[in-house]
Amino acid sequence: MKIDYRETTNDLLKRIDIHSQYGSKNIDQWMLDIVQIKPGMNILDVGCGAGKQCFSYHNFLNGNASITGGDVNAELLEKAKSENTRLQTSIKFIDLDFNQPFPLEDNEFDFASCCFAIYYAEDIPFTIREMHRVLKPGGRLFTSGPMPENKRVFYDIITKATGKVIPPMPGSSRYSSQILAALRNTFSSVAVEIFENPLVFETSEPFLAYTRASLSEDRKLWGSFFTTHDDFEKIMDAIAKVADKRLEQDGKLIMTKVVGGFIATK
Repeated sequence: MKIDYRETTNDLLKRIDIHSQYGSKNIDQWMLDIVQIKPGMNILDVGCGAGKQCFSYHNFLNGNASITGGDVNAELLEKAKSENTRLQTSIKFIDLDFNQPFPLEDNEFDFASCCFAIYYAEDIPFTIREMHRVLKPGGRLFTSGPMPENKRVFYDIITKATGKVIPPMPGSSRYSSQILAALRNTFSSVAVEIFENPLVFETSEPFLAYTRASLSEDRKLWGSFFTTHDDFEKIMDAIAKVADKRLEQDGKLIMTKVVGGFIATK
């Protein structure tokens, strides 16, 4: 199944920044705690984007690992390479489309990750088999993605503001079902970990900035809600009114990120 999706760099980075500013928990630390990567490992990050996970691994292991990041988005990959040059690390960034055979050898990596990306795969079993193929026997794959309970306030406010049914999101609609099933069919064992991070907004502005970035980044998924810039702004105005009323009523907006971490062993 082809996912009609367009990732916009500035919107994606805006959402990441809001997670960091308004969340009370650190998802990167949670991930590092449960995956327990070790010095000397050969590590692959699939769908690496601007390199966030790769740099996290590098810092955690004090540079004592061979790290490769791959992505299909040229703009994000260029940001990763630019930052890599600035930091002067040994991380390698490559072009990698996870809908195609990976340009990598069999049994090459000790650990692989795919954070908030795997659910955009056109053929989930194929992509997971490729991840399995490039891992060494006993190697592990970590994936992360939204669970069905993820950020209910966000969807509730949009629904009330527009009166429309929320379109199926590739993450929450596919991750805990199709992705988890494919992992269990391919790997010898799969463990499930849950991360919950309440984002607390004392004013509506950061919530609206998050919403604007989300709808803009995933604009093709929200095609039934708006087609023109004017449509988009009308929807944002309606969302702002509902958010302000909810904030006045409750004193704050709490949007809880509910993320599943799947650890699969080859």
